[in-house]
Amino acid sequence: MKRLARALLLALTACTAHVAPPLPSGEPTALRFALIGDTPYSAAEAAALDSMIEEINREDLAFVIHVGDITGGQGPCTDEWLEARKRQFEKFRHPFVIVPGDNDWVDCHRTGFDPMERLNKFRELFESGDTSLANRGLRLERQSGRYEEYREHMRWIAGNVLFVGVNVQGSNNNLGRTPAMDAEHRARMAAVFAWLEDSVQLAEKRRLGGMLIFAQGDPDFEGTMRRKGSNGFADFRNALRDVALRFGKPVLFVNGDTHLYKLDQPLADPATGEPVRNFTRVVVFGSPQTRWIRAGIAPASPRLFQLSPMQQPAPGR
Repeated sequence: MKRLARALLLALTACTAHVAPPLPSGEPTALRFALIGDTPYSAAEAAALDSMIEEINREDLAFVIHVGDITGGQGPCTDEWLEARKRQFEKFRHPFVIVPGDNDWVDCHRTGFDPMERLNKFRELFESGDTSLANRGLRLERQSGRYEEYREHMRWIAGNVLFVGVNVQGSNNNLGRTPAMDAEHRARMAAVFAWLEDSVQLAEKRRLGGMLIFAQGDPDFEGTMRRKGSNGFADFRNALRDVALRFGKPVLFVNGDTHLYKLDQPLADPATGEPVRNFTRVVVFGSPQTRWIRAGIAPASPRLFQLSPMQQPAPGR
């Protein structure tokens, strides 16, 4: 899937097919933030990321969200590569948060690594504290209690919106490769569903105006991904739909994995067959492009969220 996305991106400087217009940006914003993902995959993309970090650092933003995948589908998955990425992310002057992507652990078996060992290394480097990376001014609440090992499941409140990160992966969400990974999938998704349930309860209790949920994996809302055996995303899609219908206020879901920018409303209300109008999904740019999305919260707007795709920075800027 990712190889296909890369081939398409090499032929197109930007993907506009099946993309909704940017959400309105004229309303006053309560805060602005950046959305990125699926970068860097190589040394050349790491250099391009440095340029993007410089550009983002010139912006007045509350924080930067990375939806994971900081290496390619064939690695490198080494400690050295991951540690170099942490040093690079520390260059952001804004608080920086990240969830793991499939290339960062699920797919590391392709180059001889143990996926669970790599996930634990990712947690050690990027998820160990209760504050953001880089600028540490953003306090994070991480999943605890029964599911405390899933420290990558985080949340915080900003601009009257609850931001929620979860570990949902590409590569069929790590389902269907081995019995051990199938067991990992089931245990992790139990934690994901518990975190989403707890989060919507929190949003309702605090009477928040919206929710933003972010993860690496594209849940295949369209049902176009071919796979053998069980679908690793079906229950997650249903959970997102249930959150949106129950909450009733704007919900923005942010994912990476497919690398092609997309803005849509892909969930249907089972009672009517109509789109769930308060649920919007955006796919961030990914390798080989190094681009970001300027996002914002506009309390006066019925859609609440603003999204503006940014051009790739010129080298050396």
